[in-house]
Amino acid sequence: MLKLQIIVGSTRNGRNADAVLRWLRPLAEARGAFEVETLDLRDWPLPFFQETIASVGDFKDPTYSDPIVKRWNNKIKEADAYVIITPEYNHSLPAVLKNAIDSVFFSFAFRQKSVAFVGYSIGVGAGVRAVEHLNHIMLEAEALPVRATLIPFVTNAFDAEGKPTNPLLELTGTVMLEDVAWLGKALKTARAEGQLLPAGLRLRAARK
Repeated sequence: MLKLQIIVGSTRNGRNADAVLRWLRPLAEARGAFEVETLDLRDWPLPFFQETIASVGDFKDPTYSDPIVKRWNNKIKEADAYVIITPEYNHSLPAVLKNAIDSVFFSFAFRQKSVAFVGYSIGVGAGVRAVEHLNHIMLEAEALPVRATLIPFVTNAFDAEGKPTNPLLELTGTVMLEDVAWLGKALKTARAEGQLLPAGLRLRAARK
């Protein structure tokens, strides 16, 4: 079974992420492929990213500049796959989410793991530009994204029981989770057979 972390990328009051999570988590649990954990960034008040090679401490067991940064890196490392829930702020992702991703520093905890995105907005855009940026960011983190799920008009997307008002949402979410599970399993098997050092470390070593 894969360890799946659902990362809630909005922290503001009245967020629509809660409605999305109430739908998404049971959908993921029903697949039977995942042990699901929610990481709500409200519970992780990370400092603004400030790490450097000098601040991580022991490279084999980094201490970082703040204990919560170490706990965050260790928590992210536990998972085999991720689904990130994101709204769209000014044509991009929330700063708190970017900061959380940036704070996974030098542990390479996202590396060679599958990741999907659920984007939403109150309008027709459905968070697509935030998801586009997340694809670029997570590829640089050496995670492997799959096709996203997009939710337009999110305030009307779920009924009083939390079920999607558009049946296509259940379908796109299921397909996304199937892809996360398939790729996550393949990558977990490959990691168990042995891993190359992270690309940045290999390049750094080659330049010496």
